[in-house]
Amino acid sequence: MLGGWLLKLFFAPLSPFVRKVLVTAHETQQDHLIERVNSAPHPIYRDEDIARHNPLGQAPTAIADDGEVIYGSRVICEYLDAQSTALKVFPVASSARWRALVQQALGDGITDAALLARYEQNVRPAELRWDMWSATQMTKVTAGLDEVERLAKTFGEAVTIGTITIACAIGYLDFRFGDLSWRSGRPAASQWYEWFAARPSMMATRPQA
Repeated sequence: MLGGWLLKLFFAPLSPFVRKVLVTAHETQQDHLIERVNSAPHPIYRDEDIARHNPLGQAPTAIADDGEVIYGSRVICEYLDAQSTALKVFPVASSARWRALVQQALGDGITDAALLARYEQNVRPAELRWDMWSATQMTKVTAGLDEVERLAKTFGEAVTIGTITIACAIGYLDFRFGDLSWRSGRPAASQWYEWFAARPSMMATRPQA
């Protein structure tokens, strides 16, 4: 382990995908092995420090202790899971694994749609904004939340890549879409999220305005 680090992580503190990686690092007891490199990726320009390693110029991007470049939250989280000698967040049993991976896809999809809606309203010039596009993205968000409500009764106290991803997606909605009132009509999801959001991994990575 070079320099005592497992990963050098290009870090965007408000990114929900970076938060997903950091929560995974906490839950697998490897947070102390992550060297954070502050970066500034943006929807309309690339961070050239990241782009030297990742042609997409996006966070999260990581460099492993052997020099291997790893990017994308899904890949980095699976790398952390593979290295962990503590909790594993990717289930091994086939049925549990597929459930967790589908839940991860659901959480990532909610996050992707929310980010696109925010970029449309906050980054694109006002005269070029497309309201129907924003509405379509938010329909994906609310439909995804309805599915979380359906699934939440089955989550129990599971800490998997699926529940981590969904919790980070909801945390992003609370941070950026405070007027969404997503809890209304979703008691199971609300109760589950309040429990999960109180975990030390979530508290330690909560975005600060």
